[in-house]
Amino acid sequence: MTAGGTDATSGHLPVLYAQVLDGLQVRPDGRYLDGTFGRGGHAAGVLAQLGEAGRLLVMDKDPEAIAVAQARFGNDARVSIRRGSFADLAAWSAVAEAPLDGALFDLGVSSPQLDVAERGFSFGKDGPLDMRMDPEADESAAEWIARAAEADIADVLWTYGEERMSRRIARAIVARRVEAPFLRTADLAAVIAANVPRGRPKPGQKETHPATRSFQAIRIHINRELADLETGLSAAMDALRPGGRLAVISFHSLEDRIVKRFIAGHAKAPAGNRRLPEAAPFVPRLRIVSDATKADETELRANPRARSAVLRVAEKLDAEGAA
Repeated sequence: MTAGGTDATSGHLPVLYAQVLDGLQVRPDGRYLDGTFGRGGHAAGVLAQLGEAGRLLVMDKDPEAIAVAQARFGNDARVSIRRGSFADLAAWSAVAEAPLDGALFDLGVSSPQLDVAERGFSFGKDGPLDMRMDPEADESAAEWIARAAEADIADVLWTYGEERMSRRIARAIVARRVEAPFLRTADLAAVIAANVPRGRPKPGQKETHPATRSFQAIRIHINRELADLETGLSAAMDALRPGGRLAVISFHSLEDRIVKRFIAGHAKAPAGNRRLPEAAPFVPRLRIVSDATKADETELRANPRARSAVLRVAEKLDAEGAA
């Protein structure tokens, strides 16, 4: 790990690296969870600040990420590694041993997953139509597209991609799969592009590929990303000690909306309604530490993929709502 946060072993640049470490306020003897290891950029930053009594727990759905974690940190007695979704963190005995001092979720697809065509995440690189973060889990994107009803495809594209042409795209997919199944990312991207009118980008903005929203939506659906996020946020908050920090990086509005509502729902009293009986006094469980932190221009020049990243940090309060 270089001083600026670049992972020298993979060239991967962790998004909002300094802001994440500042938000977590790593203690040398603390216990921290990285629920989305990726290639270990943030994890290495946390580990560098831990002493001999510190502990780092890392998780990831992706077996390739877990292999990297084993290779880099498997011989470090301070590190425990588990393959799986952060939605299941409460079932991990290492988490249950003692409260956490911090938890990090870096959401969405990782740069290595996007860059390897064989993983099937990218419409810009032709590869097998897979999109599973865990290649052994459930069904691939190709399998789902082969069996899903037209209405279900349209619903996924609209709900998770906010794609205005969702019904038109779904209709085209179902009509084409009668002739031949969708097996490659480039094939699906071409059919989607043929059914999405190209708009002119705003001045200074790069043109967006017509398949962007649809690929995002299918990926989110295949990996149950939003459902896992809701479960994982609650589990992480429960696992933190009072004073422990929760840091979440999201990359699109659907994720960020869930994170924002979760934190606000536990940090701010709901608006009262004089027509309803007086509710029990609100006791906050979280305190907002930083709200919607984004990458600065220096980071964006070095890592354009950080442009859509949003970091939110909250601190857990005690049973009386105190820090």
